[in-house]
Amino acid sequence: MQSAYVFAKPHANTTEVRDAITKKFGEVGIKVLSEGEITGETIDEKKYIDQHYYAIASKATILTPDQLNIPTEKFKEQFGEEWADVLKEGRTFNALDVCKAHFGGDGEALDKTWAHCKKDKKLIKFGGGFYCGLLGEFDGKKIYTFNAFFMSMRGAFTRPGTSIHYYVVEFDPAVLKWADFRGKVLGPTDPADAPADSLRGIINADWEKLGLKSAPNVGDNGVHASASPFEGFAERTNWLASEYSAATDPFGKLLLADGISEDTLKAWSVDPQVILPGQDGKKGSLFDQVEDMDLDACLAKCKEINAAQ
Repeated sequence: MQSAYVFAKPHANTTEVRDAITKKFGEVGIKVLSEGEITGETIDEKKYIDQHYYAIASKATILTPDQLNIPTEKFKEQFGEEWADVLKEGRTFNALDVCKAHFGGDGEALDKTWAHCKKDKKLIKFGGGFYCGLLGEFDGKKIYTFNAFFMSMRGAFTRPGTSIHYYVVEFDPAVLKWADFRGKVLGPTDPADAPADSLRGIINADWEKLGLKSAPNVGDNGVHASASPFEGFAERTNWLASEYSAATDPFGKLLLADGISEDTLKAWSVDPQVILPGQDGKKGSLFDQVEDMDLDACLAKCKEINAAQ
């Protein structure tokens, strides 16, 4: 059996949506092992959503600017000053800190300013999911930040009074392939493209009857689910760390038995760039390498990746 982590997103966490999820799972033979509620306040305090979107969030909310690997020449070419000077003068913040210091904690206000950075060409991309923007002058000083677009996304999960409803589920790969679990049971990322009988298709068609305040879209698409058995492991050990670890998670146990260390599994859980097997040292996203694989294939690929490092 293979296990995934699923949740109804805050905008779609209604009784009607939860009933639709349970009904759909029953129809396709997905067994719910456990379920529960996680409040926005807890998500904020524990930084669950930051860990979930680590590649983006690490620059926005987890790491401080002095911990980031800034391409200094690119920074100077774009903004006309030395990164070392900006850092020394305390004129750079991660998005979480600058939001609190200069925007009263209003992620949407920061997001609007960030949009102007892009429009006014005061923004540079350093790499995949890594952006730096000049927000403007505050108290007579030019202020810089990173990945500020994440704050409005984060706010949707951490706003007081909101919550997600999660499910730990399992299903037989002989009956339901992982690709079908995501493509047919959940539906594509864009609800407009989702099959009518998929969860995202159902939510898209009946959003008013299901108690949503607005129609779903690519960002607010109703539900999330793990993209592979490995992501299921990573998400359970993040969101439900008091219950799951590498040593207690069903997929974690298999990975450990195949000789992959706990330290490696912890590092892999935030989707690092890894050396790709048989590609002459080329690196790529770990999560991308195992996306939509069923349990046995995912386990074999993880073992192969571990050997290539």
